Amino acid sequence: MKKKRWLKWSLISVVILIVIGVFGATLYMYQYAFVPGQKSFLNNGKPSKFYRDNQKWLAKADKVKWYQKSATDDLKLDAIYVPAAKKTTKTIVVAHGYMGYKEDMARYIHLYHDLGYNVLAPDDRGSGESEGDYIGYGWPDRLDYVKWIKQVIAKNGQDSQIALFGVSMGGATVMYTAGEKLPKQVKAVIEDCGYSSISGELAYQLNDLFGLPKFPLFYTTNLMARVRAGYNFSEGDATKSLAKSKLPIMLIHGAKDKFVPTKMVYENYKAANAPKQLWVVPDASHGEALAKQPTAYRNKVAKFLDQYWEK
Repeated sequence: MKKKRWLKWSLISVVILIVIGVFGATLYMYQYAFVPGQKSFLNNGKPSKFYRDNQKWLAKADKVKWYQKSATDDLKLDAIYVPAAKKTTKTIVVAHGYMGYKEDMARYIHLYHDLGYNVLAPDDRGSGESEGDYIGYGWPDRLDYVKWIKQVIAKNGQDSQIALFGVSMGGATVMYTAGEKLPKQVKAVIEDCGYSSISGELAYQLNDLFGLPKFPLFYTTNLMARVRAGYNFSEGDATKSLAKSKLPIMLIHGAKDKFVPTKMVYENYKAANAPKQLWVVPDASHGEALAKQPTAYRNKVAKFLDQYWEK
């Protein structure tokens, strides 16, 4: 009898220890992946001259601040608007990457400004100067971008023509946004190295960074994200958004991308249900396509957009 009781309590103790361990690991993973802050795995060393030169350009460029409330959670969101040198109705809305902020997009803002467009660059929830204590991986943010689009139209006029552009998480953000009901003024989308789903990217990183399978932390972390951040990251699937979208899309990815696996761009391209163009840059890793091939990048995005602007 005593032996059975001892075995019972031993099993209960083991279960309690496992539950405590999983809960602690889940807290750590949520903090690691969802809470804004400096992340050691994103430390790529000293910024390149190309990056620094564009940062200096943006610091001196004429620009104004724009603001709005988030579509959910009542957060104040911040953006910068860089008007074109010559007045135009054409505006590019650019979305930044994971743990980034609007000024990180200086090289792309510079590119589109030089092509003659207005550029709006928001800080996502929990990023830069925007409020929030979680990273949305583009999924709740897509609804904020719908609001930014409407603000462009309200300020620049009904004759506005708008294209969406994003890099990494921003690439996923604009693909998610493309799956929403958008004003007719939105003409096209360009995404650079965006993931095909939040679940796929997080499962890949869980294995790549920690050597762990999906079960159980993937699922317990999703539960915590639903409780603390208010969204289910399993719903963030770019392939489903692209299947619904009728917007022309250009997909760009580095052939050597190890952060968002290159295979994901082929999944997105296959899912896209509208005019589409794919460019896999042979010598580029994650987010390096513009720096590796600046002239080709500029020419390709300009040519793509020229097809869809109304004359």
